[in-house]
Amino acid sequence: MVKAVIFDLDDTLISEKQYIISGYHHIAQVMHNRFKISEKEAFWELMDLFKESPKNVFNRFLDRYKIIYTKEIILNLVEEYRNHFPEICFYEDVLPCLAKLKSNNVKVGIITDGYVNAQRQKLRAVKAYDYFDEVILTEELGRKYWKPHPKAFKIMREKLDVEFHEMVYVGDNPEKDFYIIKKYPITTVRVLREGVYKDKAYLEDIKETHLINGLNEIYSIIVDC
Repeated sequence: MVKAVIFDLDDTLISEKQYIISGYHHIAQVMHNRFKISEKEAFWELMDLFKESPKNVFNRFLDRYKIIYTKEIILNLVEEYRNHFPEICFYEDVLPCLAKLKSNNVKVGIITDGYVNAQRQKLRAVKAYDYFDEVILTEELGRKYWKPHPKAFKIMREKLDVEFHEMVYVGDNPEKDFYIIKKYPITTVRVLREGVYKDKAYLEDIKETHLINGLNEIYSIIVDC
């Protein structure tokens, strides 16, 4: 019997692309204020650079405008990006899924990797703490405990007072979200989103227990478990 469903955050509950767009709108404002570049122009330049490659976007942006910069300036822009309060929302299937789970006395939680400030701002923006029983940011445990490390799952089991075989974990990233089955008997579910990691390879070819197209399919899995 399933007693808890745990979710990844990025590209499972919220769109990472939506977050990136929000972040670049914020950085475009910063570029306008600091360097008098058109805010609209700065935003589209940032988006174009990201599409070319997600690496060193701010460095390449300043290079394009022939602006001399230091490491400190880049680090400050990165902090501006991570600390901004994002304009994001849950995918449309999230809240109905949570409501159905809770109506059937299933506990819900989040385990998410990523820089603490950025992840906290995302969680606050969608008011996640109002909907989830427990939230674990693996960065708070230490970088070495990011998924696929099992520590966060062990902590979640203890916090929710359930057994591993009573847990379902829902994620999107083949590189790290489904490897947990090698350590604990947790049912894993991959939700297909148009996300950043959709084309990644499975870690050690360990695949999800179930594959779904939307969170509206979760309850039928729980009934069958």
